[in-house]
Amino acid sequence: MEKICLECGQNIKGRSDKRFCDDSCRNAYNNKLNSDQTNLVRNLNNILRKNRRILMDVLNGEGKGMIKVQGEKLKRLGFDFKFHTHTFANNKGQTYKFIYEMGYLMLENDWVLIVQKKP
Repeated sequence: MEKICLECGQNIKGRSDKRFCDDSCRNAYNNKLNSDQTNLVRNLNNILRKNRRILMDVLNGEGKGMIKVQGEKLKRLGFDFKFHTHTFANNKGQTYKFIYEMGYLMLENDWVLIVQKKP
């Protein structure tokens, strides 16, 4: 019984448990299989990197360890408030959202406190 390559459809020669004719077909097949997950992760990482970069730029532009800015300014710069890596609740009950080491706390009247966690 002849086996057929799962990627290109050519006949396979060699071991009976072979599923692909060569490494390029195996790689192409697996890349197609994993492309949806890879694209999802890549897109999420791009959003997180952009959010982190925006927070760093705003904070470093002031040369301070923390700064208060209007949320609208962050939105204009392209910040997406739906995405963050983790949260931290302090003893006052305030919940900071972090993108890696850069964090922010939503305050009243659309103000946002930006902080950076020290290593």
